[in-house]
Amino acid sequence: MPAEEAAPTDTLRAGDVILLTTAASVQFRKPIVVRVIRELPDRHTYDGWLWLDAYELNPKGDAIARRELFVMRAGVRIQVSSPRRADETRRPRPARRSGAVGVG
Repeated sequence: MPAEEAAPTDTLRAGDVILLTTAASVQFRKPIVVRVIRELPDRHTYDGWLWLDAYELNPKGDAIARRELFVMRAGVRIQVSSPRRADETRRPRPARRSGAVGVG
């Protein structure tokens, strides 16, 4: 089930999870999801484009690669519901024992 998307904002913040498709750049023919580390404002770009420092995420939400990306701001889609991180998944609880346990 795809995550919901929000319209791009003026500034991306650390921790934002975004979807990058060909709307952001032709290099994303195969869409990727990344978690923003920061925008790189000191790099000169064309009007409407920006550089990002980000972690590429796998379907579980785990970071698999750190990347610097050149993208069109209007093509960036912020994910409202991000992939779950491995440490956020539910772990099964141990079964409770009923009654007294005999020893010996």
